[in-house]
Amino acid sequence: MFQHLFFRPASTGFSATCLNRLPAMLACLVLALMPVSGVLAQSRELSSSGELLDGIAAIVNDGVVLKSELQLETRRITERLRAQNTQLPPTDVLVRQVLDRLITQQLQLQRAENVGIRVSDETLNQALATIAARNNVSLNELPAVLAREGVDYSAYRQELRQQITIDQLRQRDVLQRIAVSPREVDAFLARQEGKANLREDFLISHILIPVSASAQPDEIETARKLADELYTRILGGENFAKLALTYSSGQQALEGGSLGWLKGSELPSIFMDIAPGLPKGGVSEPIRNASGFHLIRLDDRRGGEPIMEEQTHARHILMSTNEVQDDDTVRQKLIEIRRRILGGEDFSAVAKVVSEDPQSAIEGGDLGWTAPGNFVPEFEKVMTALQIDEISEPFQTQFGWHIVQVLERRTYDATADKQRQQAILAIRNSKLGDEAELWTRRLRDEAFVEIRI
Repeated sequence: MFQHLFFRPASTGFSATCLNRLPAMLACLVLALMPVSGVLAQSRELSSSGELLDGIAAIVNDGVVLKSELQLETRRITERLRAQNTQLPPTDVLVRQVLDRLITQQLQLQRAENVGIRVSDETLNQALATIAARNNVSLNELPAVLAREGVDYSAYRQELRQQITIDQLRQRDVLQRIAVSPREVDAFLARQEGKANLREDFLISHILIPVSASAQPDEIETARKLADELYTRILGGENFAKLALTYSSGQQALEGGSLGWLKGSELPSIFMDIAPGLPKGGVSEPIRNASGFHLIRLDDRRGGEPIMEEQTHARHILMSTNEVQDDDTVRQKLIEIRRRILGGEDFSAVAKVVSEDPQSAIEGGDLGWTAPGNFVPEFEKVMTALQIDEISEPFQTQFGWHIVQVLERRTYDATADKQRQQAILAIRNSKLGDEAELWTRRLRDEAFVEIRI
């Protein structure tokens, strides 16, 4: 089966300085691409006689969700669920869940347009190239591969562009507003000492019975009773996925509540506290937080091994073109600088004077210890091919022209470093889960939505 990318909120930003670590956006989980509101959602077509060819399922602010779009999406999800041998809920329940998703996605895309988020063709092609590489095909072969699975390439591009747009919007509106202090990281690691949770992956399913911030006591009690009832029914042998499809308001309800494989660092706090303690196949009792009542099932877990990295310690000099000096001029300057260093001049001293990478220049061009994948591919390729102490010929990346020298290489136990990075992600995601749910609910509450079916 062809593998797609589902873009999750990035954990770090992209530094504008030279080499700098690739955007975290493409370090993604491989999941089925979640369909987004289709291209038809903004317009209706009329026949030559003026007769409406399609009906409106919902009005969403100044846009619409068409009945044909709702039918198509319902059919696609139904086929997928049947292929997974998931028992389907009643048709009216499934249609309601699909319509809710299309409305939410429509609101998110409208919000993204209003704040000026645009996904460039370059970003889209980079994502498609990554998808192709994960499936061991070239980007040029991708349309044919998709066609064999009955997927229209143009529609696929549009859906992927919309999913990336929504991901960028969530980063802007939710993730970037969540701060993590060093003290929080230290406290988190102290609480997790002796545990392997951050280095493990968890396969989790989830049911959310929502409770609004303004809910009255009787509404809260009704939600509590429903959550208790579902818990009892699951323990009695009823299918978790079917109940999620029917009752859950979580964003993965149409996947039977499955969140897919998540790293320990990606678990919201409510999952981090509960999932590691569950046996495989175990389900938690209903848990209450700001979003409502949650039922959590641990489907599987894996990992926990030490993280060993082949790291490189290198330094470089960067020079860029401008109105005065073109590529050939800059390249010739670096050839001369390289000759001077090989003749005995100090690399560090020269880098401090001429390098245009502001972060590394003050350190004499030193890039520190880095793991594979930290630099853009062109830089990584040259650096990897060098011997210890060897200085490269000038080469070009998107940031300018470089020479690079490898100082050392080592095999490094990066477990502690990764745990600290993962702790930051875990803290951010513990805040993100609730914030994302509340943000989505606010979008819906502040919108004009009229259901026409």
